[in-house]
Amino acid sequence: MPQDPAPTLLHDTQTAPAESAAAARRPSSGAAFDWIDAARTERRRAGLVRTLRPRPADSPLLDLAGNDYLGLARHPEVTRGAAEAAERWGAGATGSRLVTGSTELHAQLECELAAFTGFEAALVLSSGYTANLAAVTALTAPGTLVVSDAGNHASLIDGCRLSRARTEVVPHAAPAAVRAALAGHDGRALALTDSVFSVDGDAAPLAALADACRTRDAALLVDDAHGLGVLGDGGRGALAAAGLAGDADVVATMTLSKSLGSQGGAVLGPARVIEHLVNTARSFIFDTGLAPAAVGGALAALRLLRREPHRPARVRQVAGELHAGLTAAGLTAVRPDAAVVSVRAPSPEAAVRWAADCRAAGLAVGCFRPPSVPDGISRLRLTARADLTDAQIAMAVGAVVATAPVA
Repeated sequence: MPQDPAPTLLHDTQTAPAESAAAARRPSSGAAFDWIDAARTERRRAGLVRTLRPRPADSPLLDLAGNDYLGLARHPEVTRGAAEAAERWGAGATGSRLVTGSTELHAQLECELAAFTGFEAALVLSSGYTANLAAVTALTAPGTLVVSDAGNHASLIDGCRLSRARTEVVPHAAPAAVRAALAGHDGRALALTDSVFSVDGDAAPLAALADACRTRDAALLVDDAHGLGVLGDGGRGALAAAGLAGDADVVATMTLSKSLGSQGGAVLGPARVIEHLVNTARSFIFDTGLAPAAVGGALAALRLLRREPHRPARVRQVAGELHAGLTAAGLTAVRPDAAVVSVRAPSPEAAVRWAADCRAAGLAVGCFRPPSVPDGISRLRLTARADLTDAQIAMAVGAVVATAPVA
C-alpha cells in the first residue's frame, strides 16, 4: 500500500521557507498600479471625478440630495428605536442570519413589513443592494431568461451578471418589448424592473408588465426602493398601488434606507420564494445580519408611517411643487411620479459646477453623470421630503434657478 511521504523536518541549520522568501524579496517598483494613473487622467478629462464629502452632524445645508423622503431619519421615535435596539441586542448582529445574526427583532420587522405591503413573507438583508443580488441570483439559473429594463438600478444589473442566466435588456418602460422577448423563450423566465426609476423619477407600467409576464408564466421582480413610503395607500408601495402585492408570481425588493430612514433591505413575496432564498441566496447566507440598531430604527419608522399615513401624500405634493417651480423658470425637469425630481444639465462638467454652486447657495442636490445615467445625459437630482416647509421649497427652487448654467 502506498504510504504518505515522510514530513520534511527543519533543523537549526536550515532556513525556513518564509525566511528564505523574505531574504530573496525584491523591492516593489509600484508599477502594478500604474494603470490607475491613466484611468484617473481620463476621468478628469471627461469631468467624471467623484469625491467623498463627509458631512457634519449639524450641516447648515438644506438637504435635497439624500433619500430621507418622509423625514424620518432624525425623527425622535426612529432614533430612539435604533438606540434601544442597540442597547438590548448589541452594536452588531454578531454573525450571519443563519448562525447568530437573526434576532426576534429581525423576525418582527419581517412580519410587520410583509403585512404592511401586502405580501405573504419577507426577508431582511444588510442592504437594498444585497437584497437585489439575493433575489435575482436565487430565482435564476443557467438557461433562465432574464428580461431587464434598460433603466434598471445597478444592483439589478449586477444581479444579472452574477446569475449566469441569459439576460436580454429591453427598452425603458416597454411592456411590448418584454412580451416579445418572452415570446421567443421556452422555460424559466424572470422580468426585472424598478418601480420608480432613480434617475428621472418616472414610474414603471407595472400592471402592463405583469400582464406581459403572465402570457408566458414568467415571474416579475420589482425593486420598490423608491415606491415604499411614497406610493400606494398610506405608502404601501408601487405594487400595492398597482394591485399586484401578494400575487403568486410577483416578488418585490426594497430598501429600508429611504422612506424608513434607516439601513438595510428586504425581499418580499410568496412564502415559498422567501424560504428558497434562505436556503440558496449567497448574499444572504454569507453576509452578516443587519445590525440591530438599523432593524429597530426601521421598525419604529414603519410603525410611525402606519400612524401617519398623510406623509406619502405630502412628499408627492412637495415633488410636484419643486417640478412646477423649476419648469416655470424655464428649466427642463421630468414630471415626477414619486419623490425624485430630475433636472437636465448641458454636460457632465456643467452638472458638477451646478451642484457645487447650489452647495455654495446653501442647497445640497444630487449630481448624476455617466456612467450612472443610462442615456448619457447628466442631471441634477432633487429628492422631495415630506417635512419641507413652503419656505424651504421656495429656497430650493430659487437656488437651482439662480445657479443654472447657460446651455
